[in-house]
Amino acid sequence: MNIDYREVGRRMAKRRKELGLKQYQVCEMIDVNYKYISNLETGRSAPSLEMLMDICTALKTTPNYLLLGTEVNISNDTLADKISRLDSKSKLLLNDIIDTIKKYE
Repeated sequence: MNIDYREVGRRMAKRRKELGLKQYQVCEMIDVNYKYISNLETGRSAPSLEMLMDICTALKTTPNYLLLGTEVNISNDTLADKISRLDSKSKLLLNDIIDTIKKYE
């Protein structure tokens, strides 16, 4: 599966605007500089998994929406919210679980 990071960036910018947020506000929420958000939104950079989860939390969306353009109906407590509250060790474990699942798809 190839991910089109320009599309990811477009969806990111669209969601940010839906929430009425400026780029600098998102930067403050996820503790990155303005240039980084700009690069993500134009597809010049790709976020790490941890950064993607932080962005999803800030933009109140899911990785499915940003990466694939699909919405997932889940409770108010989104998967991104749940993952963002995990400690670093648990996030690493979850990443390994996801990698294992992907091997068997």
